Amino acid sequence: MKTRGMICLYLVIYVLLSGCWNQRELTDMAIVSAIGIDINENGLYVGTFQIVNPTGVPGTLQGGATKGSSVVTYTATGKNMVELSRRVSNKVSRVIFYSHANLVVIGEKLAREKDISNILEALDRDIEFRKTSKVVIAHRSTAAELLKVTTPLDKVPANKLTKTLEFSGENWGDTFSLNVQELIESLTTEGKEPVIPGFKITGNIEAGKKDENIQMIDPDTVLKAVGVAVFKGGRLVSWQYDQEARGLVWILDKIKQTNISVDWENEKNAIAYQLLRANTKVNAEMENGKPVISIKISAQGDVGEVTVPINIKDLHVRTEIENKVEKDIKNLIQHSIKRIQSEQTDVFGFGEKIYRSYPKKWKKLEHDWNDKHFPTLKVNVKVDASIIRSGLRNNPFILQMKSNEE
Repeated sequence: MKTRGMICLYLVIYVLLSGCWNQRELTDMAIVSAIGIDINENGLYVGTFQIVNPTGVPGTLQGGATKGSSVVTYTATGKNMVELSRRVSNKVSRVIFYSHANLVVIGEKLAREKDISNILEALDRDIEFRKTSKVVIAHRSTAAELLKVTTPLDKVPANKLTKTLEFSGENWGDTFSLNVQELIESLTTEGKEPVIPGFKITGNIEAGKKDENIQMIDPDTVLKAVGVAVFKGGRLVSWQYDQEARGLVWILDKIKQTNISVDWENEKNAIAYQLLRANTKVNAEMENGKPVISIKISAQGDVGEVTVPINIKDLHVRTEIENKVEKDIKNLIQHSIKRIQSEQTDVFGFGEKIYRSYPKKWKKLEHDWNDKHFPTLKVNVKVDASIIRSGLRNNPFILQMKSNEE
C-alpha cells in the first residue's frame, strides 16, 4: 500500500511540475497588431499583416532605443482566409500570433464585390483571434495602403485607428466603434443590415509609408475617420458622411457627445448646444394593419457658446433654445432616415423591432422587406431636449456690452 501511495504521489508531483506543454518563447513570436484584407484582379484574397517590430518600439525587451519602424507589414495571397494565414508564414521567421490583433481593415473594393460574411466566418472560427477586435472599411483605398501609413503619435498604426474611432465617436458622433462580434450579430439578425465605420488616407500615400512622415510637425499623410459604410446583403452599397452619418449613429443609440448649432433670429449658428447625454428608444407599432416605427430621443446638454445678446437666465429664452435644439435634432434624424430608405437597406434594425413585436406580421414582410416595405415605412420621431447648465457664465458678455452702449 505504501508503494502504491508513493507512486500516486510521484505522479501528481510530475503532472504539477511538468510545465506548459504548448509554451512559446517571446522571441519566437510575431505579434500581429492588425489584419488587412483586399481582393486582386483574379478574385483572390490579399492579406496584409501588420506585425509589431520589437526593435522599433521603445521600452521593449530588445532595448529602449528606437531602431527602424515600429511595425512591419507582410502580404500574402490566397483563396480563403486560412490560406492567407498559412502562406504568410513563409515570409516570417517567427510563429504568427493573433491574440493581440485589435483591428481588421477591409478594402473598399472587396467590400463592394464580395460578401464580407465569408471573411468573418474564418475570424469567428479561429480560436486565437479576438472577437473584440475593431472593424473598419478602407475608404476609397485598399486595406494594404491604410496599414502601411506611419503615424506620429501612436507608434503602432493599428492603435491610432482604434483610438481615433473611440474619441471621434465620443466627441462628434459621425462614427462609432464596432468589433467583430457586433458585426457578426448585425449580419445574422433578422431585419437588420450592418453599418461599418470608415477610415481614409489624406495626403500622399507613398510619402505616408516613410519614417519621415512621423518626424514632421505637419505630416504629409494622415489617417482620418470618415463617415460610415452602409451594407446590404453583406456588401457595401453607399457611404454616409457628416450630418447623415450623425443621424444614423443617433438612431442606433450610439451617440455620446456632439454639438448642435442653433440659429437665433437673423444670426446663423448663434448658439452652440453641447450634448452630454442622449438616449434613443425605437419601438414598432401597427396602424391600420401596417407597421409604424416610433423613435423617442432624449437629450441633455450645456450651452457652450453664445454670440448674440440674450438673457440665458430667462426661462422663456431657455425654453426657446430647447425647442430649436429639438427641431434641429428631429430634422437631422428625419433626413438620415430618408437617405437610408432611398438606399433600400435597413441598417437601423426597424425590421428587427417588427420581428420581435409582431413575428407573424414579419413573416409576410421579410422576403421583400428592404426593397419594398422599408423604403415606404412610416417613422414618427419625437425629441425631448433640455439644458442642464449654461457653462461658467449665465449670460454672454455681449449682453453686458450692449447694456453699456445703451
